[in-house]
Amino acid sequence: MKKDSLAVFVSNDIVTRSADAGYKWRQNPDTFYLSGIDQEETFLLLFSDAPEAKYKEILFVRRTSELIMVWEGKKHTIEEAKKISGVSEVYWSDSFEDIFNMLMHYADHVYLNTNEHDRSISMGEATEVKFARKVMNHFPLHKYERSAPIMHELRVSKSKYEVELLQKAIDITHKGFLRALKFIKPGVWEYEVEAELTHEYVINRGSGHAYEPIVATGENACVLHYVSNEAQCKAGDLLLMDCAAEYANYNADLTRTVPVSGKFTARQKKVYNAVLRVHREAAAMMKSGVVLNDLNNEVRSIMEKELLGLGLLTKSEIAKQDKNKPAYKKYFPHGTAHFLGLDVHDVGNRFNKLQAGAVLTCEPGIYIQEEKMGIRIENNLLITKDKPLDLMKNIPIEAEEIEDLMNSKK
Repeated sequence: MKKDSLAVFVSNDIVTRSADAGYKWRQNPDTFYLSGIDQEETFLLLFSDAPEAKYKEILFVRRTSELIMVWEGKKHTIEEAKKISGVSEVYWSDSFEDIFNMLMHYADHVYLNTNEHDRSISMGEATEVKFARKVMNHFPLHKYERSAPIMHELRVSKSKYEVELLQKAIDITHKGFLRALKFIKPGVWEYEVEAELTHEYVINRGSGHAYEPIVATGENACVLHYVSNEAQCKAGDLLLMDCAAEYANYNADLTRTVPVSGKFTARQKKVYNAVLRVHREAAAMMKSGVVLNDLNNEVRSIMEKELLGLGLLTKSEIAKQDKNKPAYKKYFPHGTAHFLGLDVHDVGNRFNKLQAGAVLTCEPGIYIQEEKMGIRIENNLLITKDKPLDLMKNIPIEAEEIEDLMNSKK
């Protein structure tokens, strides 16, 4: 941060669902990353040039009471918050405003946090935005800075502890996938498959799904963000499952496509193996120093080759294509990779060179609406100085392996 700068991070609010019920609460990822506190009404204040050493780093947590204990359960004590966060100066959150207002008189620059993500479409005013507006209205002559670019740089490279938590989420996801393979057969419903996955995630101490699960059979698999999960799985169709577990706020992101009847048709297997080849070639490209945006563009030629082989595109169509609307996009309309971590679509600059420690997905797909077939294959990769480390290498991915598991004794 700049000299004489103060930074402040706040927790997410509880969002009302209706009446007196709220949506399931989740901590602000940046606040969690910096403090480890997974509790509402949390504030973290950082002021390296503070007038007194005790004000350099201050954590504020919610004051508990007997009433809160009865209705909501135990909250962190001051000593517990110190132990979890490593911050020595911890106060109750009801004292935040007084201390913050006092320290603002000694700061020239103020770093405020907002949800900055180039895929984000704000559907309402976030807690961070409301807090920023309040601060800027009350202190209009300070110089304001964005903390998001700094946080993105910090969060993109995962520590060994973060990789361990991601691996735990992936291991739980693996168990869920194996359970689903044993359950899937003609006649079951998409929501029943989702329930099997949910059971396995929660019973293994995951906090549930890392994102709204996609369990899409037949033509539903051609809808990229299909989350209704309400159709019946029919014999001969494929079932695309984009489902993964969350553990300790860290998210896995897995996609597998399997045959409802337990065996791929010749055409389905041909398309599946085409996607798998693209997946493997793209994954091999994910190395330190590569620019993610360039990689997504480079996969285009790999995908075009496979679409030609499947008879979905012709050389003439490719030669005549509009560069702003390439022909392959009809069958592969999304990117190949995104960052992964505390957010499923985690923070990170796709125009910067990848650095060791970043974790990304690799998820090519081919969607053929006229054949009512959608196939996507997705694994999670840890970027190293050499070849990438596939954190999902133990999860079945070969067509024959999936068939064998689905047809083995229950």
